[in-house]
Amino acid sequence: MASNIHFKQVDSSAHIDQILALQALNHSSVLAADLASQQGFLTVRHDPALLSRMNAAYPSVIAQCGDELAGYCLVMPPSFAVDIPVLAPMFALLETLSWQEEPLSSLRWFVMGQVCVAEAYRGQGVFDGMYAQLRAVCRADFDLVVTEIALRNTRSLRAHERVGFQTMHRYFDPLNGEDWAVVGMAL
Repeated sequence: MASNIHFKQVDSSAHIDQILALQALNHSSVLAADLASQQGFLTVRHDPALLSRMNAAYPSVIAQCGDELAGYCLVMPPSFAVDIPVLAPMFALLETLSWQEEPLSSLRWFVMGQVCVAEAYRGQGVFDGMYAQLRAVCRADFDLVVTEIALRNTRSLRAHERVGFQTMHRYFDPLNGEDWAVVGMAL
């Protein structure tokens, strides 16, 4: 990993703006199918006010190289389930799942609201570094982080598996025609 990359929690509105800009560049709606398949993609765009509220509730982790955003991991506590309608089915599903034979309802967990590494920083350990920082700052308040990943997003699936995520459940969503893996990682 480049030594000039450092990891921290979001602490300014400038970070929110940088996250939204990086998100816009990597959303599935703007990427060619072959590029999305090779490099990964994002499926949700966050509203600036919602992203600010999420970070006020629990600051997300970012990677920075100087003033440039190299990547981000968005912490989304379950209380935000109603704020992003497209994620409502995922949150409903999570209420029925268990982690290592323990119902999620009995654990302190949050959803990885999204993770993205800027193109110029891919393959440099930024993803792994952000999750190491996330574990360090979140383990006192949470037991587990969960998320869902489109099965066609193979780069993201491999990266999450590499840092310790395990598949909890797989399903097909007929509304968007997508196969999903629900994955979790103990903190």
